[in-house]
Amino acid sequence: MCGSAMFPAGPRWPRVRVLQVLWALLAVLLASRRLWAIKDFDECTWQVVLNEFKRVGENGESDRFFEQELVDTVGNLFHMLVDSPIDPREKYLGFPYYLKINYSCEEKHSEDLVRMGHLTGLKPVVLVTFQSPVNFYRWKIEQLQIQMEAAPFRSKEPCVAEEVCSMSWYTPMPIKNGSVVMRVDVSSNGLGTFIPDERFQVNINGFLKRNQDNNIQFTVGDELFNLMPQYFVGISSRPLWHTVDQSPVLILGGIPNEKYVLMTDTSFRDFSLVELSIDSCWVGSFYCPQSGFTATIYDTVATESTLFIRQNQLVYYFTGTYTTLYERNRGSGEWAVAGPTPAPKKIAEAQFKNNLSTAGHSGSCHWFDIKNGQVSFEMLPRQWSVCEQIGVTTCSIIWSDYIAGEYTLLLLVESEYENASKRFQVVSYNTASDELELLYRIPEFIPEARGLEFLMILGTESYTNTVMAPKGISCNPYNHLIFIWGNFLLQSSNKENFIYLADFPKELSIKYMTRSFRGAVAIVTETEEIWYLLEGSYRVYRLFPSKGWKVHISLQLMQQSSLYASNETMLTLFYEGSKLYQLVYLMNNQKGQLVKRLMPVEQLLMYQQHTSHYDLDRKGGYLMLSFTNFCPFSVMRLRNLPGPQRYTRQERYRARPPRVLERSGFHNENSLAIYQGLIYYLLWLHSVYDKPYADPVHDPTWRWWEKNKQDQDYYFFLASNWRSAGGVSIEMDSYEKIYNLKSAYELPERIFLDKGTEYSFAIFLSAQSHSFRTMADLGAGTVFELHSQVDVGVVLADPGCIEASVKQEVLINRNAVLFSITLKDKKVCYDQGISGHHLMKSSMTVNVVGSSGLCFQETHVGPRIEGNLMVPVFIGCPPGKRLAFDITYTLEYSRLKNKHYFDCVQVDPEMPCFLFRDIFYPFFLIQDLVTGDSGSFQGSYVLLVVGGGPTLDTLKDYNKDEIYRFNSPLDKTNSLIWTTRTKRTTKDSAFHIMSHESPGIEWLCLENAPCYDNVPQGIFAPEFFFKVLVSNRGVDTSTYCNYQLTFLLHIHGLPLSPKRALFILMVSVSVFVGLVIFYIAFCLLWPLVVKGCTMIRWKINDVIASESYSTYASISGMSSMQSLRRSRMGSMFSSRMTEDKAEPKEAVERQVMT
Repeated sequence: MCGSAMFPAGPRWPRVRVLQVLWALLAVLLASRRLWAIKDFDECTWQVVLNEFKRVGENGESDRFFEQELVDTVGNLFHMLVDSPIDPREKYLGFPYYLKINYSCEEKHSEDLVRMGHLTGLKPVVLVTFQSPVNFYRWKIEQLQIQMEAAPFRSKEPCVAEEVCSMSWYTPMPIKNGSVVMRVDVSSNGLGTFIPDERFQVNINGFLKRNQDNNIQFTVGDELFNLMPQYFVGISSRPLWHTVDQSPVLILGGIPNEKYVLMTDTSFRDFSLVELSIDSCWVGSFYCPQSGFTATIYDTVATESTLFIRQNQLVYYFTGTYTTLYERNRGSGEWAVAGPTPAPKKIAEAQFKNNLSTAGHSGSCHWFDIKNGQVSFEMLPRQWSVCEQIGVTTCSIIWSDYIAGEYTLLLLVESEYENASKRFQVVSYNTASDELELLYRIPEFIPEARGLEFLMILGTESYTNTVMAPKGISCNPYNHLIFIWGNFLLQSSNKENFIYLADFPKELSIKYMTRSFRGAVAIVTETEEIWYLLEGSYRVYRLFPSKGWKVHISLQLMQQSSLYASNETMLTLFYEGSKLYQLVYLMNNQKGQLVKRLMPVEQLLMYQQHTSHYDLDRKGGYLMLSFTNFCPFSVMRLRNLPGPQRYTRQERYRARPPRVLERSGFHNENSLAIYQGLIYYLLWLHSVYDKPYADPVHDPTWRWWEKNKQDQDYYFFLASNWRSAGGVSIEMDSYEKIYNLKSAYELPERIFLDKGTEYSFAIFLSAQSHSFRTMADLGAGTVFELHSQVDVGVVLADPGCIEASVKQEVLINRNAVLFSITLKDKKVCYDQGISGHHLMKSSMTVNVVGSSGLCFQETHVGPRIEGNLMVPVFIGCPPGKRLAFDITYTLEYSRLKNKHYFDCVQVDPEMPCFLFRDIFYPFFLIQDLVTGDSGSFQGSYVLLVVGGGPTLDTLKDYNKDEIYRFNSPLDKTNSLIWTTRTKRTTKDSAFHIMSHESPGIEWLCLENAPCYDNVPQGIFAPEFFFKVLVSNRGVDTSTYCNYQLTFLLHIHGLPLSPKRALFILMVSVSVFVGLVIFYIAFCLLWPLVVKGCTMIRWKINDVIASESYSTYASISGMSSMQSLRRSRMGSMFSSRMTEDKAEPKEAVERQVMT
């Protein structure tokens, strides 16, 4: 079909009329004109570097990311914020690094640009994505992001201007336990200069340390700063092997006769040349090969924490220092030899797990497993060799590929026979069951395609005289596509039936393949040619060398691009996400440069299409150039896309810097430190939001602002009047969790499907002209039936587990077709699992028929391929779902049913008490940490008391026998702790099955139960803490999630045992009776005691009076009788008066006592 010179998804362009011009130049000008028309803005790019806190504000400084410990430098600043919504008594920490952000445009001064951007309202928005760790047993599996707004900061350099000379934007660089790979996306807030979004890899480098001089150096070797051309020019490219999306540091060897490797923690935005400190074997030793000795590092593999290399067929490994992954430092001190000898021929690629396999000569392979930073070695198969199982005497494993979800090693085996012939087989080995299965025997010769693009290998086809020479095997765990490659390319989706792709010439031989795992594959041959393939299709495209490459390189050299040169050497080819990159060494004017550049796959395919299919038609006195458009549609759009978070399970927080009380709006070091502390506390709230008791509001930030939310207007008043303490104002709404992300008009990065979950969307296709036909049906009248030539196909990797339905709607008035697609889980392929663990990998691929490699969409960042959509699908329990004890509704319902509620004497708001004699009605919530949904758990569950104690300090976990005796209705030992009227039990009748409609729990605490005869700790009734386990595993068919919740339940008012109660009663009665008897005796004897005391006192007084008289008589001599009589009368009168006064006082005391 001939039409106008246009691309399918861009604006319509008229026919280009030219006179006698070469078609190649016209194609180039047309393509470049379209790009210039769209890119009517300056090409600006973001620049991001790391800075330590002490380097903030310094120009031209950048730091390496290796410090992993939080710093306690911000706590004092928060103590100054006395009149702010935060609690200064909480612990606030900081991170060791900041992100420094600038931007630059072509031929413009960067400082002027940044200053202009600030004055026009530009603020960078930074989105940090934390990659989940491999070890999901230690760390929670989650997809976590935090979105931060950058804060403007003046440079510390001397400045003569009144306000600012140079400035930058800063945000904290957060660290999260369990994550060493971080993806930083920088975008604009929509004001000021237009700058395209850009992505940076900011990873922790655990292979760095500080020396005694406080300088940073590598632990694996010595860094070299002179990149000599002989290290790179003319050498062969090699694969970049690493654990996909999990390796913080990438390593690349292959430098001839040197122990040098390239290392990077930014995906080769910057890199270091390092000479490894390994002790190479010496020639003639037992471990060193007698021939072929070299210092070259051949194979390199990077995992999450460990680097592997192969030199002279010896495998070495080195473990980095990653305290965020492990409890303690498990970094290596030196390179260690991995495994015994004889050493393997090569290391196989590690893709998705911390496992590594090698190929060997003896029918066995080396298996390396990395757990918690420690490397273990094993020879596989364990009991026998592969040769024995496939029935040959001599064989060797030339390649292996591990499929993690199936615990399967795919082995490419070369067998040798007595007649010196060689055959190749594909063998499957299960690492769990130690079973081996022969999957496929590779044909001896390459089949004859007879002009076809592909050929199904059935055994009945004819063959050429070219011998098949397999070199490797690769499997995509999502769509299960297997490629066997060598001087041919075989493809299979079921490991049994293979298709021969005839577009790849048999004269070439594939050296390695790299896959995006999003539907694209790049191939590098032994002659350094680059080929491209879309998975699921059968056409293979040559990207380099090609006509399209010649056009592209000519344009780049004309524009004097710094990423291209006439003399260049490719070191490796690799995917980063869905984009294909080259690492290339350029030679310009005897100066070498190592650069990472994007491989322009879409542009090369476009150029090839236009340079191969064109027409020059003479119209009158001039020629008209027209291109053939093979794309079946002109516009493709995705519609009716649901909110992405429910399916991608992406959690996102948003944080803005505190407001500074300065008219210019620039931040200072204190405000940046406070910003760090706030982000730390936000992430800390996220990490601890896993309490068994559900909060009244389902949000991690609710407790942060719970007490101060009502005073929000007051804090706003202080900030608006410049009265906030510390010179900053903290806005509570600036720190929140986002639950309502909108779709970006594209399919999500991944889809998680729970049991029976559906994902629906629609594809709008605007067809090319004449894409509809009307057909008249013979009969009464005339009936028209519309038929579209635009069709959509949906390919499922596991059709037995998921299903897809496609509904077509023809929009004849718009010359378009709308395809509504629904993906649904069939509820049959998964049992139950913990949230985010052991998910089944699958995929959905949507293809517009006839569009593979032919349709492109123009965007502001360049063209992209259309018509082929591939989405990974994970079947199982999605991350971010949990079961929580609904304490709020439980208390409310218990008060309603029991007509009362009595809490403990000492009230604990975090753990309310329940009375022993009341029926206990537990309710639970299913909380979605991603979407914010929180609803009552409607499924079935088993409740078990698995521990307990009278106090929190004496809690004890019960063993299996005790758990059975304390919870099972079949128990005959009189040990039950609780019972229920629910009749439904598990299959073995061992435990009750409960639900939200169950009649409740009645506490028993029988004689042999641990809560029986509990000694009270005071005057109040005994208390007991029960450790309760709730699980729906095996009893709930509504979900794939195996919810497990363990929480403490505080019960008070426990009864005493009869013996202890009788004993306490007897003791109490005895004490009471004794007190009564004592009281009666006291009342009867008290008057007699008082009278006796009075008589004794009289006698004492008489004695004292007599002695006084005798003493007086002896000193004064004889006195007259009258004086003696008067004195005696006075004494008698005085004594009598004293006695008369004492008797009423004693009488009053007796009355008071009685």
